[in-house]
Amino acid sequence: MKDYLVKATTHQGMVRAYAAISTNTVEEVCRRQDTWATATAALGRTVTITAMMGAMLKGEETITVKMEGDGPVGVIIADGNANGETRGYITNPHVDFDLNDHGKLDVARAVGTSGSLRVIKDLGLKDYFTGEVPIISGEIGEDFTYYFAHSEQTPSAVGAGVLVNPDHSVLASGGFIIQVMPGADEELINELEEQIQSFPAISSLIQEGNSPEEILQRLFPDEEVKMLEQLPLVFKCKCSRDRIEQAISGLGAKEIQSMIEEDHGAEASCHFCNEVYRFTEDELELLK
Repeated sequence: MKDYLVKATTHQGMVRAYAAISTNTVEEVCRRQDTWATATAALGRTVTITAMMGAMLKGEETITVKMEGDGPVGVIIADGNANGETRGYITNPHVDFDLNDHGKLDVARAVGTSGSLRVIKDLGLKDYFTGEVPIISGEIGEDFTYYFAHSEQTPSAVGAGVLVNPDHSVLASGGFIIQVMPGADEELINELEEQIQSFPAISSLIQEGNSPEEILQRLFPDEEVKMLEQLPLVFKCKCSRDRIEQAISGLGAKEIQSMIEEDHGAEASCHFCNEVYRFTEDELELLK
């Protein structure tokens, strides 16, 4: 099944919902990062949620998420935009543990249970929007739920899951974000909380072949779910040879000459996609 997300409303427009399948996208991100199983789950959850948050944007707006816990995976960074394009990076990809007490990958142990979750949005204005909250569990979905409530004042439920094969490839990945609009009463909020708490693991639903639309229908079985938009999800990195050339050129003629004399060329790699860009002495001469 192709990766995509859907935007929808339910409860007469009082609830906004997003659901996504991100299996192929997360597999591509994690393949390029060479992650082991628990790190795959941590990075995959972060990338999936970031992609859905990107779908809340418009035009050329972008979002960057930085999860910085005290666990062994270190910093996790993910980018997203309004076109469903996303990428991700994890500082220490070779992290894996035994399953936790619930029989699941121990993401909280990998991420850590203290630290910060920062969200930076480029909305095309003079200043960026930045929101930051403490990490409350390290499970990532709960941390984003806390972020929405305390930084954006939007009562939300955020869930994401990744199933990993024995060879560390991604078997199934996806997520949902449910948000209550202003004016909703406490009864509706309590009803949604009960539904979400008893909902099956989303990665298992995806493994069974459920589409994002079917996931939302299962989440709201007694309500009309109005599907608004479908958006493909893809891995896409922002790096390019032109960008690297601009960066090298910005170093100045003296520094470039030093690279020519000492290294007889230059090599740069992208942390997100691990593409390597090489420049000969002659190519560096043209950048001076």
